[in-house]
Amino acid sequence: MDKIAIEQIEKNYGKKTVLRDVTLTAETGSCIGILGGNGSGKSTLLQILAGVTRPGGGRFLYGETDLLRAGKERTALVGYVPQGTPLIEELSAKDNLRLWYSPAAMENALSGGVLAMLGVGDFLQTRVRQMSGGMKKRLAIGCAVAHNPRILLLDEPSAALDLPCKARIADYLRSFRAAGGTVLLATHDIGEVALCDRLYILKEGRAVPYTYDGDAEKLTGSLGE
Repeated sequence: MDKIAIEQIEKNYGKKTVLRDVTLTAETGSCIGILGGNGSGKSTLLQILAGVTRPGGGRFLYGETDLLRAGKERTALVGYVPQGTPLIEELSAKDNLRLWYSPAAMENALSGGVLAMLGVGDFLQTRVRQMSGGMKKRLAIGCAVAHNPRILLLDEPSAALDLPCKARIADYLRSFRAAGGTVLLATHDIGEVALCDRLYILKEGRAVPYTYDGDAEKLTGSLGE
């Protein structure tokens, strides 16, 4: 299976440089954590990789394919869950899922697949506007992986969620990786840091490797430097 290489990603907003020469690699089946303070560019980086935001330069390689310039391949290979939940508030969970799944695929996912693992079947008839934050996040992940992507981009997936919901998401991510999927995870959450094989801190627009030794206070200080 092909590994991921992110090379020299750049992004400017006017005269402000948000990302400069962001370069990192991810092996198949790994989880890469992207850390950084508010405004460091974590969300911008994931938006670029998802095709939501256009970069100033750089490449996003899956094997030999640059997914920044191969939209069809990117759509097939990449799933993206932003901080906000891109769901239709007036619809139920089931009706949102119908936008992404065929009836047969939804039934399979609910009976023993990703939707069962995420516990989405517990609130199928609930309208999005009546859901808790955890329900919305689990449903958003379920929608994002309907096409069985090989790469999953997650922007702070368990922020402000309760412990059982965080555990469900963590269990799913382990399963996704075990099946050969690769996760890029922007996070502030120490629990999510523990899921990652490697960490990078975005500083002054660049991705700096970081080794977490269990010292949360030291990590927090590194983010603020």
